[in-house]
Amino acid sequence: MANSRTVLILCGDYMEDYEVMVPFQALQAFGVSVHTVCPGKKSGDSCPTAVHDFCGHQTYSESRGHNFTLNATFDEVDLTKYDGLVIPGGRAPEYLAMNASVVDLVKQFSTSGKPIASICHGQLILAAADTVNGRSCTAYATVGPALIAAGAKWVEPTTPDVCVVDGSLITAATYEGHPEFIQLFVKAMGGKITGANKRILFLCGDYMEDYEVKVPFQSLQALGCQVDAVCPEKKAGDRCPTAIHDFEGDQTYSEKPGHTFGLTATFDGVDSSSYDALVIPGGRAPEYLALNQHVLNVVKEFMSSGKPVASICHGQQILAAAGVLKGRKCTAYPAVKLNVVLGGGTWLEPDPIHRCFTDGNLVTGAAWPGHPEYVSQLMVLLGVQVSF
Repeated sequence: MANSRTVLILCGDYMEDYEVMVPFQALQAFGVSVHTVCPGKKSGDSCPTAVHDFCGHQTYSESRGHNFTLNATFDEVDLTKYDGLVIPGGRAPEYLAMNASVVDLVKQFSTSGKPIASICHGQLILAAADTVNGRSCTAYATVGPALIAAGAKWVEPTTPDVCVVDGSLITAATYEGHPEFIQLFVKAMGGKITGANKRILFLCGDYMEDYEVKVPFQSLQALGCQVDAVCPEKKAGDRCPTAIHDFEGDQTYSEKPGHTFGLTATFDGVDSSSYDALVIPGGRAPEYLALNQHVLNVVKEFMSSGKPVASICHGQQILAAAGVLKGRKCTAYPAVKLNVVLGGGTWLEPDPIHRCFTDGNLVTGAAWPGHPEYVSQLMVLLGVQVSF
């Protein structure tokens, strides 16, 4: 897939964790070049993110997320080089909406007619830039009064996944709407998705890595695949807590609580023959999932059938325990090398850390920075394509 489109993401401190990383990595996996900028910062700087979740209180909770590294410099942005703009939500839009340079940039995109995709609280910036007057849009419910005051035709977000399109403007209520939000944005840039009539199973567990489940899960949904997530001893509608693993200058990764992840199917009775591929997130879950014989049997069934299996980071602990790495080449998080070697696999060094590898029907990656390669290589095995 050639990088035939280039997109700008407008970032800020304490933007919502998923709302920047999922579109950032999904679009790259689909062959789009993505530049991320923040006012007052340059390429290589980072923005802290915020985890917003729904925990039964009157409003969402907030905790510290991953650190998001920028790859471009705000002051060097040239509008003519971009085919679209993405605005994440979270708390960043509250102050970005007061930044004259940000507001001017959004006005220029709107005037140009290029697609703008904004989510959750990102619509505060749209309101400040006078780009919603007379246009239909949605947002997180509490943003509604500001949008109505700015002249928008407010669409109530009756469910968290609501998305609205009005010409070149795409808006969504929360990160639960990412699959449609990203798909609409790709199509607005002239993208065409083919071969996506696939069913994919995710093997989940408590304290799997936050990004390593949500990014590929929603990326594949955005392509139009049917994706199910299961966890032993849990059923559809139950939730798994996740762990945020980040690299913050210590000898190993740090861990913080992540979002909770909603399961879509029940583990008991899972029929592997009804799915076209299996995905195994990393994090801490694989340590105990590797002790579950039913889990190992599911993995063995997929591998013996020759169907695509994609596993990342510590997920390879499950592959090793299932005895399916003998004679196979793969990578993993470096600390999992021992499991891979003892399991009979041929170790491939993940240098750099985002490097991913395909060996037959097996795709492996070392850590979440590799998601664009990881998802892209799985797409190849599935026969799913995005073209512009």
